[in-house]
Amino acid sequence: MTDTLFLTSSDVDTLATPSEYVDAVRDGYRQRGEGAPAQPRSKFLREDPEGMFTAYAAILPDTGVMGGYMYSAGFGAADAWFMTPLFDAESGAPLALLDGASMNPFKTGAVGAVGVDELARDDADTLAIIGSGAQARGQLHATATVREFTDVRVYSPTPENRAAFASDFDDALEADVRAVDSNTAAVTGADVVITATQASEPVIDGDDLEPGTHVTAMGQYSPDKRELDAETIARATYVPDLRERATMDAGSFIQALEEGVITEDHVHAELGDVVAGTEPGRTSDDELTVFDSGGTGIETVAAASLLYERAKEEGVGQTIEFAPASEALTGN
Repeated sequence: MTDTLFLTSSDVDTLATPSEYVDAVRDGYRQRGEGAPAQPRSKFLREDPEGMFTAYAAILPDTGVMGGYMYSAGFGAADAWFMTPLFDAESGAPLALLDGASMNPFKTGAVGAVGVDELARDDADTLAIIGSGAQARGQLHATATVREFTDVRVYSPTPENRAAFASDFDDALEADVRAVDSNTAAVTGADVVITATQASEPVIDGDDLEPGTHVTAMGQYSPDKRELDAETIARATYVPDLRERATMDAGSFIQALEEGVITEDHVHAELGDVVAGTEPGRTSDDELTVFDSGGTGIETVAAASLLYERAKEEGVGQTIEFAPASEALTGN
């Protein structure tokens, strides 16, 4: 038997700060750029009852861990459930099992922030956010740690939602955070644009993006999801989290391909290549850059490892037992 740490969502709520998530995820992508294995998500859909089951995984050899994410959404419960197993990459033993719900916006926000840090101009100080849900909140928490923003504008279609978002962050950040009444008002003149939606049609107009803008899009992880128009993809230095994702489930890239404005060679590099320094990121101040963040096991495993180590230090969680196959796989 081996003792495995079980961590609930409430256990991990206060174990790490946004900047610590960013540091852990950045190192995970550095390892990916140096050859660490990771694959895009597998997605299974069911019509009756309607639901989606998703899984993805990665190995981070320098950190010494491996694992991934499994979650269901919909089905009879009409809700979502997130599980994150973490294994020792040397022994293979299960280290931890995390309820992954509360960490989700922070680990996803962290990879978005790494994309901003690698691809946005160093002097970027104006941020536009399209979306006001949990993922948009995670993006702002993390991205505010990599640039000194003075002006943050948020737009989402529901006025009370964007107003509440702006009020919360205006109190929490030194930047002036305000709600605006259109995506154009948010994006015009912005140095960095973050889209955190579930849209199937573009949520910004590429004509509104000025030279030198960076865009992080994190809501287009299905062929039928589309936050960015074909013009934006075609103009941009395009960097996905995983190259294989671009033609598998990166909706905006796939639809730009179908419109004939790009080819598969339009992928500049993976984020890990840029972090590891094997490929350049931004090369000029007037370059338009896009980071397509659809979700991978890299940020999940990096964040889970951070939380596991912190939980051990603080005595958080409870242990459960797993039997090794040499003892339990008997057929008796």
